This record gives sequence, structure tokens and C-alpha cells, in this order.
Amino acid sequence: MTTTTSPTPEQEEEPEGADARPGRIIHSESTTEIPVHLLFRKGSDTEPLPLAPTVVRRRLGTGEQPRVQVPTAPRRQLPMVDPELIERPARVLPWAAGLLAGIAGAAGCVAASWWAGVLPPAVVRALDLPPVSGTRLGLAQWAAYAVAGALLLFGFGGLSRGDTGRAWALSLFGRYRGTVRRTGLMWVNPLVLCRRVDVRLRHWRSEPIPAVDANGVALRVVVLVTWQVRDTARAVFGIDDHETYLRECVESALARVLPQVPADLPAVADVVSLRNVEAVGDTLTRLVAGDVAAVGLEVFSARPTRIEYAPEVAVRMQRRRIDAFDAEHRDAVIGSVLDSVEETVTRLTARGLVQLDGYERKALVRDLTVAFCTGRAGDGG
Repeated sequence: MTTTTSPTPEQEEEPEGADARPGRIIHSESTTEIPVHLLFRKGSDTEPLPLAPTVVRRRLGTGEQPRVQVPTAPRRQLPMVDPELIERPARVLPWAAGLLAGIAGAAGCVAASWWAGVLPPAVVRALDLPPVSGTRLGLAQWAAYAVAGALLLFGFGGLSRGDTGRAWALSLFGRYRGTVRRTGLMWVNPLVLCRRVDVRLRHWRSEPIPAVDANGVALRVVVLVTWQVRDTARAVFGIDDHETYLRECVESALARVLPQVPADLPAVADVVSLRNVEAVGDTLTRLVAGDVAAVGLEVFSARPTRIEYAPEVAVRMQRRRIDAFDAEHRDAVIGSVLDSVEETVTRLTARGLVQLDGYERKALVRDLTVAFCTGRAGDGG
């Protein structure tokens, strides 16, 4: 049910002319119908009526464009890694345990050989063992060989040495089993796959990276990045190559930062330009650190060490700077010459040394100007 209104007598009998007012009817607006029973209903328990969003269309004959709400751009989604993939210490044993196991395995092999009767007589006499007659390589002897050989291989094969500044990320049958950050000799399960990771504080100096500033001028930027591996599990298993990813994140950050600031503004405190190396470096560090944090890397600084024009732009910019310097120098020379001429003419006339009319004064000024300019040129100034 909708509400409708009928024209009143005043609206029907409005006089035509200059004082006539247009009728209060909106022809170009889309309205929403309101049920009548909701207008006379009391109480706060009234259910809200779902209304369709109203859109004001273009008014006929005015050329006005429709008013449309511009959607906000979604925030950039950071890369996500498996939340369960977090570095944890691996289980290792002291080196003495591996050494004892290896010695025990070697002794077991010798005992199995003596038991089977295949031990050389010289070794039997050296070890002062009772001789065994005949060769008996049965199932029990082969089992003893297998156990002793496995103990020998596991004991000596698991001995490893940890270096300072390097860690091992261990995986067993494709599953992450922990990280070893210990140094010195230790025993590690020889069945696991060890991947060495450099956890020292490292730096990377990039090659000249092409970029543009806010004015579209082509640049070449060299960046020095100081970084370190914090989570070896994510750095090794969370991404294919964390070093390549770091370099690509630096290039991406440069492509986002440099086009927002110009390169030719003076380096003052209230104007951000590429000459403000500290401000540009802080922004680069924040962006790169946010991008690589998901893969277990920590970036301490990412600062440009050299910002220069591209080869195709450098010659043109150098010529422009030379022209500007020449123009500035020329203005300074001309100003100095005019001041000298004015002071000379004023002194001559003030002391009564010469009496000059208008024509003679102009000629004297011209001659003095030529003379002073020639003297400045001869002196190299």
C-alpha cells in the first residue's frame, strides 16, 4: 500500500507568468515506497524495513553525471606461510654417544667374523682369541653382521660439526624435524636431510636498479640491504629461494617508493625528495621488512647508496645544470659590472671632474660597461 497525493486547488489555479512557481514534483528522482501502516504504528519494536539503495540518476537536460560512491581499494594482502612451520630445536646427541656406538659396531663386526670363522689368523692371534674351526656363515652370523654394521654406520655416520654462524635445517622423509644451531662436534641422525643455512648478519649490495621518480625521470639506484635469517624453517621450507625473494622485494619497494618523490628538489627538511636519503631509506626498510617477515627474514636497513640519472638522461641533465650555472654566473657578473659603472659615474659627477649631458652620460656608461666586461672576461671571472 502506498500514499498518494492529489493536486490542491491552489496548485491547479496557479497563475501563469513570471511569478508562477513550479510544482513541487520531482520527476528525475527514484523514490522508495513507504507502507501506510508503518506511519501510524507506535512502539519501538517496529521491525526495520529493508530499503533498496537509492541512486540519483542524471537530471534531464542538465548534463549532470550520476553520483556514484567510489569503492575503497582493498588493503594489500601479505604472503602467508604455514603457521605450523616455525623453527624449533632439533634433537641431537653428544659426539661421544656416536663415537661409542661406532666403536661398538666395529667390535661387533670383528666378533661376528670370529664367530663365523672368517677372521684372518693373524688378527685372531693379535687379539688373543681362541681359534674357531670351520666356516659357519649361517643366519645368526648374518644377523650379527647386520646389527653390528648398522651400529657402525649410524655411530660414525652421524658425527657432524657445527660451525659458528651457520645452522642446519633437518627434514626426515619430507617433514621438518628441527634446526641445529649448536657448534662443535655432535651426533645427528644420519637418515635426516641436512640443509645448511647462513644465520650471520649479512649485507647485499644490489646492481644498479632502473627506476623513475615522480616526474618520470629515469634513474639508476644502488641499494645496500642489511639482513639476517631469523626463522630457518620458513626461510628454507617456506619459500623456494629466500635470497632471490629478498632481492625481488627490494626492487618492488623501489618501484613503490621512488615514483612518489621527485629527484630535483632541494634537500630541505620540509620537502621530501630523493636527496633525503634518511627518509627514503626508512620507507624502503619498512616496506622490505614487512614483505620478507613472512618467510623468516629480518631486514635491519635498506638504504640507497647511489642515486643517479640513467645514461640517456644524464647528459641532458648535465647540460641543463651547466646552462643554469652559466645563466646565474652571467647575472652575477652583469650586476657587478653595472654597480661598478654606476659608482664610477656617480663619483666623477659628484666631484665635478666632468660635466656630462644626457648623450655624453650614455656614451660614458656604454664605454665603461664594455671596458669592465672585457676586463672580467680577461681575468677569467
